[in-house]
Amino acid sequence: LKEHNKQLVEAAQQAGGATAIDFAIFQNHGYRGLYGGLDQKAIHQRKGLKKNQKILDHMGSTELAANLFRATQTEEKLKRDGVNSKQQANTTHFDVGRKVRQTIQELGGTMPEELPTPQVSIKQLENSVKITEKK
Repeated sequence: LKEHNKQLVEAAQQAGGATAIDFAIFQNHGYRGLYGGLDQKAIHQRKGLKKNQKILDHMGSTELAANLFRATQTEEKLKRDGVNSKQQANTTHFDVGRKVRQTIQELGGTMPEELPTPQVSIKQLENSVKITEKK
């Protein structure tokens, strides 16, 4: 997902979001759509994360998959629709996130904000793999 977010940044920049702040606002629109109105700060708090911990590092596979689907579909829609303004890009990201949420709901799935936060982060897993490989 982290790698795909780089492609999403490029698509957002082409759609009018040029600065880091613009992208943070854009990203928040996607989160708000997928997480029923919760922004990045609220998700961070809900997961009980420290300031230096990243949301993406503390997601299970189901939550990661929902976010990857949101990101890939937003990127495709921005390109397909020729979106070229920040406002349109933000609205598109929110709408795609909301549609992914709606699909999860229709399938009877657990809403992303209700999914458990893994006890071990991706970073911790990566570090233990590196330590194991060194042995």
